[in-house]
Amino acid sequence: MCDKFLRVTPKKQAPDANDSAPVAAAAPAAPDIALIGGPTADGEGLRILRARDNRLEVGAIRPIREGVPITGELVTLRPRPELPGLCDVEVQYRAPQVASDRQEAHAALPHAGPAQVASDGYRKNWDVIWSRPDARAKVLN
Repeated sequence: MCDKFLRVTPKKQAPDANDSAPVAAAAPAAPDIALIGGPTADGEGLRILRARDNRLEVGAIRPIREGVPITGELVTLRPRPELPGLCDVEVQYRAPQVASDRQEAHAALPHAGPAQVASDGYRKNWDVIWSRPDARAKVLN
């Protein structure tokens, strides 16, 4: 399964202890490798631990399917001969990062808080239609 094109969906990034340490400019490129774990909860993919760019990432790989959008990267995994569960990763395609519609809509609001769904005229007509007549105004026999 490692020698196919797979879709990688990043889950979360593990904190890097050396994140604040300066990186030498002439340092060789860090290898992009993935350690394959167990199956995903739905059984359709595999969980992975990926090391790239001097950081660790937890994610999942799944086979690509026609008609299903690619939400992460399209990669080729090549297993290492000494340890088949450890694969070299070659990125074939990076999906563009698209901002969420909800975030854009929230940023476009001219005021803070939820959307205003009722105008003063709407409230006035609501009271005319749905308010109960005052019980004291009616005199019974």
